[in-house]
Amino acid sequence: MPKIIHQQKKCIGCGTCAAVCPKFFEMSEKDGLAVLKNSKKAGKDFELEIDKVGCIKEAAEMCPMKIIKIL
Repeated sequence: MPKIIHQQKKCIGCGTCAAVCPKFFEMSEKDGLAVLKNSKKAGKDFELEIDKVGCIKEAAEMCPMKIIKIL
């Protein structure tokens, strides 16, 4: 099962991930940074296990900071 790692502390809030993959990402109203929906805090990052990679691959590729990892 693929695992998504989101290094939110390195996010610049460009919104690309939320635009291409709104099923898994949204922009926080609190700080304007991307949030990996339904994820759990794992150290300094956020993790989410998923069934299929789908649009997350595109979000990871398009992220200018390269802070979305698929394991």
